[in-house]
Amino acid sequence: MGAPNAIQRSNNMSLLRKTAFALLGLLAAGQAMAQQLPIPPSLAAKSWLLLEMGSNQVLTTEKPDERLEPASLTKLMTAYLTFAAVRNKTIALAQPLPVSEKAWRTGGSKMFVRVDTQVPTEDLIKGMIVQSGNDACVTLAEAIAGSEENFAQMMNREAQRLGMKNSHFMNSTGLPDPQHYTTARDLSLLASALIRDFPEEYKKYYSMKEYTYNNITQPNRNRLLYIDPTVDGVKTGHTEAAGYCLISSALRDKRRLLSVVLGTVSDSARASESQKLLNWGYISYDAVSLFTKEQPVATLRVWKGTQNEVKAGFASDLSIAVPKGYAEKVSKDFIAEPRLIAPIEAGQKLGTLKVVIDGQAYGEYPVIALEKVELGNIFVRIFDTIRLWFA
Repeated sequence: MGAPNAIQRSNNMSLLRKTAFALLGLLAAGQAMAQQLPIPPSLAAKSWLLLEMGSNQVLTTEKPDERLEPASLTKLMTAYLTFAAVRNKTIALAQPLPVSEKAWRTGGSKMFVRVDTQVPTEDLIKGMIVQSGNDACVTLAEAIAGSEENFAQMMNREAQRLGMKNSHFMNSTGLPDPQHYTTARDLSLLASALIRDFPEEYKKYYSMKEYTYNNITQPNRNRLLYIDPTVDGVKTGHTEAAGYCLISSALRDKRRLLSVVLGTVSDSARASESQKLLNWGYISYDAVSLFTKEQPVATLRVWKGTQNEVKAGFASDLSIAVPKGYAEKVSKDFIAEPRLIAPIEAGQKLGTLKVVIDGQAYGEYPVIALEKVELGNIFVRIFDTIRLWFA
């Protein structure tokens, strides 16, 4: 092949210039966006994380994977397993559960149940969540798993299932133990799973400001419940080693944020630092709704199935947080998996939604099957196999 002529060289140079200008434009857009990213606050805490629950975006974090003592934040896992046991009919809300001597003697914060009595499950749930009763936790753990030791094994299995890679539980209460630890990131996974998987239970119990049992009224230790009407949970924790900790969640204009603040110096500090983090998230970012629950992102071709199409979308509403001023610059692109072959299960990943802001990649979200597609009969499978040869 001969050398390119003058016209070809000119065209090549023109293409190079256009490509260079396009790349410079993307770079400039990315730099402009980076300059506009909100400056996160600095907190007087050991570790923290702020999560946008609509998209599972971490808006800001500090030492998210540092292993720390969780104190009574442990009770979120105890509550998660308790709610699951009620749903699975292992125990019932009205069922009286026996209080053992071990539960009665457990130190720390108490619900003040009496040994050798029976307390309804729902009373124990309220005592665990509102009063942070260690005696309530042990009673629930023994009823569900036979012993607190067995229950701790359940906690660790559930932690692994939820993706809590840096957590290990030794008890149901959060009382100190060298092998009892977690992280801000793992706690955000746990708290968001509890809110997502048990929304009715969360709404019913975690916003309670006080609870009376055995003629003893105790207030919820989460100060934000009293000063911010948009806050509806979640849980406090405190030991000498852990410091004062708070996981809080707020719902403003249908947008939920979750903050994890670990290791502050006082009860008032954990509340003020958590409030600071939540306010910053709402003020600094806008929520952009991309798709509602089960709204089809696309209808895709399926081969060898009882039907030749499947709807793809999201199992829950998908919204993302973008820096203030960038909501109108969001674009999205759906990339489907190639050649979908039946059977397809509901919830199976069928592709990826890519979100771009001002030409810069901003996030990727798995798109799932909204319905099940069974394997077709032998004739459908043979016919589609032949058609795939030419596809």
